[in-house]
Amino acid sequence: MQKDIYEKIISFLLGASWAVVLFGALLIFKIFINFGFVLAIFATVVFIFISLFLILAIDAFLVNKQRLQEAKKQTKILEKLYAKHTK
Repeated sequence: MQKDIYEKIISFLLGASWAVVLFGALLIFKIFINFGFVLAIFATVVFIFISLFLILAIDAFLVNKQRLQEAKKQTKILEKLYAKHTK
């Protein structure tokens, strides 16, 4: 199946966001370790939690795009059925 440019961009953003989560968590941990281990773990978990919500938002764009494509296909089929039965 051929992906359009929208799906390619969303897929790239999903991959890049996972990289940001991994490296960002490491960076947040290293920055906050100076203030204590517990605070560093807490800040890292908060960063990961927020980042995962952002990843879910990006994934929602892709799901909605696929839902729209399916709705368009179903609309075409229903229009054909309606045209066939109203003649």
